[in-house]
Amino acid sequence: MSLRAVIFDFDYTLADSSKGIIDCIQTAQAGMELPISDPEAIRHTIGLAVPEILATLNGEEQRSRTDEFARRFRDRADEVMADQTFIYSGVRQTLESLKAADVYSAIASTKFRYRIEEILERDGLRSLVNTVIGAEDVAQHKPDPACLHAVLEKLGISADEALYVGDSPPDGEAAQRAGIDFVAVLTGTTPASGFDSFCPVVVLDDVSALPRWLTRND
Repeated sequence: MSLRAVIFDFDYTLADSSKGIIDCIQTAQAGMELPISDPEAIRHTIGLAVPEILATLNGEEQRSRTDEFARRFRDRADEVMADQTFIYSGVRQTLESLKAADVYSAIASTKFRYRIEEILERDGLRSLVNTVIGAEDVAQHKPDPACLHAVLEKLGISADEALYVGDSPPDGEAAQRAGIDFVAVLTGTTPASGFDSFCPVVVLDDVSALPRWLTRND
């Protein structure tokens, strides 16, 4: 069946939000009187759901404080996240290429939809993305495939008509569980070998390489 949609993760796939995420996590930790995590440790949690971030950085015993952590993170993010998020070079051209080919572009992320849309609007990209599914739109987050199922339903397409592009193992697992072909990109913290168990159809340096790969594999 022909390709009808490319679904993208957001953080470390389309954009670098690491500076803002580090700021927000450290601010939340300080407010909760928790040990402040090293920036490099935080970078490796980007893309995880909030409960997993807190448990990974501060221990399983802190999981019961997820609501407070999420609130403090969100409050700080409302102040700084958009200004500290930068869309990767080549993203606009990739989205324009998909639109010209009559292929839907969508985003499925653990980031809040309203925040993603704010960043897309700021950079003049919102009109190139057909739909965005964020943390507030689904009850379960990656690696659960709920966000991908939501995109498929919203676009009215089947799993075998889509690709999911992501930078982390939770992205690969979500795609695998949804039955969607997975394209891995190396703009996050995961090396190419880290995707082996998810059987990506291709591993690309970044999303700017996607249009050429699609043309070669049409």
